Amino acid sequence: MPQRILIVDDEHIARENLGYVLRKEGFETVCVDSGVKALQELENGNFDLVMTDLRMPGIDGMAVVEYTREKHPNTEVIVITGYATVTSAVEAMQKGAFYYLPKPYQIDEVRVLVHQALEKKSLKQEVADLKKQIGSQESFPLLIGQNPKMEALKDTIEQIAPTDCTVLILGETGTGKELLAKTIHRLSSRASKRFLAINCGAFSEDLLANELFGHEKEAFTGARGIRKGLFESVQGGTILLDEIGDMPLSMQVKLLRVLQERTLIRVGGNEEIPIDVRILAATNKDLRAEVENGAFRMDLLYRLNVITLNIPPLTERKDTLGLLCQHFMKRFSEARGKHVDDMAHEAMAILMNYGFPGNVRELENIIDRAVTLADSSRIEVKHLPADLQQLKFHIQCQRKSDFLTLEENEKSYIAWVLDQVGNNKTKASGILGIDRVSLWRKLRRYGLEE
Repeated sequence: MPQRILIVDDEHIARENLGYVLRKEGFETVCVDSGVKALQELENGNFDLVMTDLRMPGIDGMAVVEYTREKHPNTEVIVITGYATVTSAVEAMQKGAFYYLPKPYQIDEVRVLVHQALEKKSLKQEVADLKKQIGSQESFPLLIGQNPKMEALKDTIEQIAPTDCTVLILGETGTGKELLAKTIHRLSSRASKRFLAINCGAFSEDLLANELFGHEKEAFTGARGIRKGLFESVQGGTILLDEIGDMPLSMQVKLLRVLQERTLIRVGGNEEIPIDVRILAATNKDLRAEVENGAFRMDLLYRLNVITLNIPPLTERKDTLGLLCQHFMKRFSEARGKHVDDMAHEAMAILMNYGFPGNVRELENIIDRAVTLADSSRIEVKHLPADLQQLKFHIQCQRKSDFLTLEENEKSYIAWVLDQVGNNKTKASGILGIDRVSLWRKLRRYGLEE
């Protein structure tokens, strides 16, 4: 879609000539002969650039500049005038004009200025979009909630993200280590460049070296040409070395050299290639214990351990569980074309009492499944995985010191079985291992008969 330029000039020939030149450059132009019409166009549409004469009857160019900056702050303005003065130039720039161009001007000069102004406009829009993305808590569900540990983590991220320091991210499987690394990247000055993650434990030593460093032509059988590795491919960006604790010792030596020298040598090559990449690393292992066991190099740990971030497991931030559930319900409802925004008290009680060995990733999968199975706007116990449903009968009562009695447990289990079989008492008695008469007596005893 071509970029739009508004041209404002009360001189017909000057207006049309400028419009003709810019249309030949591939831009869409709208030409008006007064400040009043310019304001009307700005009220009804969006422009990437406004080029306005300064002296016009009624509403002049300065007013057009002020109105544009107020209503469309990302739109650039070039002021053109045949009556150039230092005072008017200063005033125009103070009001936010991109450039003050005296007449007569050279066409080539105009072309250059227009492209520069539009480039600045594009950059401002990218920054605005990035800030909006960063400001949206939904972009980073890992950081949802007011848990003290997560608040401390947020504060640290805000401090270190703009820097270029190496960061080591520690956390159990499923806590969101890659998501945190992406957050750091998006909040950094490298946000407009690439982010790549590689699992260091998923490759053999030779394959990992090839992936990270690339290779020269004929470095090995089948290497028909030069191949850049990930470090070169992410120049100016950020790379996450995930599961760094599983990296072979010989590769650790090569990585240490990259961190120290900021250069690499491709497989089969001898030329040092400079790299400009921010390196983040993540692991669920205790690297100090790995060092003691001889599985990890102490000098590499020191290089990686400039800043260490510990992501607490979900069990240590259960107070954020409700917000995380809401976030995932909204996301998967939109993806499935459904409207699921509520969770039954019993279902939430089960989640609150569950250990989540898979952490946030497991919760995400649980809510994805529940939203898919939900037949209304509410997630019920029956929509949870079978192993979680069984927790319903082991959850403590609301009284702090009491557990469910055998009778309370039996009542709850019978009610659940009936719910699962659609209140078919013949099926229920078969599942429970009792005859229909015994089931009927229990239903009367517990007030469950209909």
